[in-house]
Amino acid sequence: MVSSSPVFRFAPSPNGRLHLGHAYSALVNERLAARFGGELLLRIEDIDRIRCRPEFEQSIHDDLAWLGISFSADARRQSEHFDDYRRALDRLDAMGLGYPCFCSRQEVKDAVKRREAEAGTPWPRDPDGAALYPGTCRLLSEADVQRRLEAGEPHVLRLAMDRALARTAGEGLFYRLFDDNGEEREVTVDPARWGDVVLARKDVPTSYHLSVVVDDALQGVSHVVRGEDLEAATDVHVLLQRLLGLPTPRYHFHRLLIDETGQKLAKSRLSRSLTDLRAEGVTPEAIRRQLGFT
Repeated sequence: MVSSSPVFRFAPSPNGRLHLGHAYSALVNERLAARFGGELLLRIEDIDRIRCRPEFEQSIHDDLAWLGISFSADARRQSEHFDDYRRALDRLDAMGLGYPCFCSRQEVKDAVKRREAEAGTPWPRDPDGAALYPGTCRLLSEADVQRRLEAGEPHVLRLAMDRALARTAGEGLFYRLFDDNGEEREVTVDPARWGDVVLARKDVPTSYHLSVVVDDALQGVSHVVRGEDLEAATDVHVLLQRLLGLPTPRYHFHRLLIDETGQKLAKSRLSRSLTDLRAEGVTPEAIRRQLGFT
């Protein structure tokens, strides 16, 4: 998609019902798109074929329509575009930047514990607090990798972060951060702090990191507005954009809504859903007022 005006997007996952935090993010996108004379797109990020369900996807459409948010085009559903992600994976593989990892989550945890015991110091963690992958499968011989692939062993595909950074050395990895008034500043990224991130999961030929950069490029997204909990992940996205020759959008990170315990609203914590609020007779005008959109 090519547009002469700014293009924004709201991209929820149908693995649960939307809550007030999602409403806030959608409304921030709507407000900024209107302020900058841009378009607003909807993307359904449904690569998780186990947790994503049709009824949750329908509730997304129902909730957004109830809030009065409209979009410039039909929604893009990630599950219908796996070929796009496979092509991106093929490009990274042709550059020698991906490798198969056969480790289970428990095996990764056990390897990290052994490394910590040997070193007597904590193992490095990524910005989300997870232990960096210790590189176990990077030590496998080509013959061993081929044997295990031919045997059909489940595996993910990881990015060899050191090789990826070496390929982009000297180019300068950064993005433009914009505020509510359109003022911008340059932010330098540090993808190394994420280690060898997963590019494709065992069950689908992509991951959040890969699919989001491919989708943003194919949809012509110029301005990404999302929660501040995803600010650090932008490091990986900028690196992938550079490796794949994709444009880097401008970014804006909004605050997160928290509950009475001080924790962010989340589907996993069963935060009160918009569907429930609608059923209780709450109006979209009341939601907009509550969230500061009057």
